[in-house]
Amino acid sequence: MSADDWRPGATMEVLRARAAVMRCIRDFFEVRDVLEVETPVLGHAGSSDVHLDSLFLNAHTSAGEERLWLQTSPEYHMKRLLAAGSGPIFQLSRAFRDGETSRRHNIEFTMLEWYRPGFSLEALIREVAELIETVLEAPQLAVRQRAYRDLFREYLSIDPLSDTPETQAALRDSAARYAGSDTASWSRDDCCDLLMSLVIEPRLGQGGLDVVVDYPASQAALARRRQDSDGALVASRFEVYLEGIELANGFDELTDADEQQARFEADNQARLALGKPPVDADQRLIAALRVGMPQGCGVALGVDRLIMLALGLENIDSAMAFGTARC
Repeated sequence: MSADDWRPGATMEVLRARAAVMRCIRDFFEVRDVLEVETPVLGHAGSSDVHLDSLFLNAHTSAGEERLWLQTSPEYHMKRLLAAGSGPIFQLSRAFRDGETSRRHNIEFTMLEWYRPGFSLEALIREVAELIETVLEAPQLAVRQRAYRDLFREYLSIDPLSDTPETQAALRDSAARYAGSDTASWSRDDCCDLLMSLVIEPRLGQGGLDVVVDYPASQAALARRRQDSDGALVASRFEVYLEGIELANGFDELTDADEQQARFEADNQARLALGKPPVDADQRLIAALRVGMPQGCGVALGVDRLIMLALGLENIDSAMAFGTARC
């Protein structure tokens, strides 16, 4: 710790601009009659996503000592509100992801998440673009949709949805060149994730918004799955990029309770296979889905990254009062 570590990472000018962005977001949803909600940052369940590591604590509650999880997003609680009849909702929430520290990552960060019952994925993509245009004061940004498969074919000459041994070998060879290590034991998704982040993402969102669609079905997370125009099974989800930065991740939301339960269980099996601890699955979400959550779409957007872009900042620590290194 240095003598100046007590100081905020952001200047007062940035903090005032940050407050203005928050007001802008709230105004955006108010005129659209989307209800602002607040849900807990602690829950009895965490995210089982194998790519996320949840933080937890032991708390003394009326039930005795219990393990409570710091939420990686407000998704589960917000979906329970949808099932209870909330209608369209949004939230500016604190979220927590262990180990995520970099120029664009902080363990604790601000997430904007909203849900639109009855919306199609296309309608939600348009609304996300409108929000970004509003915050950045950049009307009529170019918006381009790019299929995940097409991006790999264009930049790496590999079809990431193919299961042939030749494709698997090509993915591992390409990943090994960028990882600088042996990738023989890596899964297809491991290779794809590294190649997407190091080769493809930096080229996205130049001169406008790039919206990547039709991710592999194995990367569906909590999204529905469907067949693409070539008959391949893909995830009904999208990610939005601007200037090489991933800003938002949207889903055509899964509403089937049995499928959700199966995904929770598969996630934890995958975590165990990687030597990671299992995570308590959200059985209250399963119960809400059994009652019935309306079909629709939802999206999560990284507010700190949006502020970085709006203000031309290079480091997420400069976009918030106190990053993890200063807290």
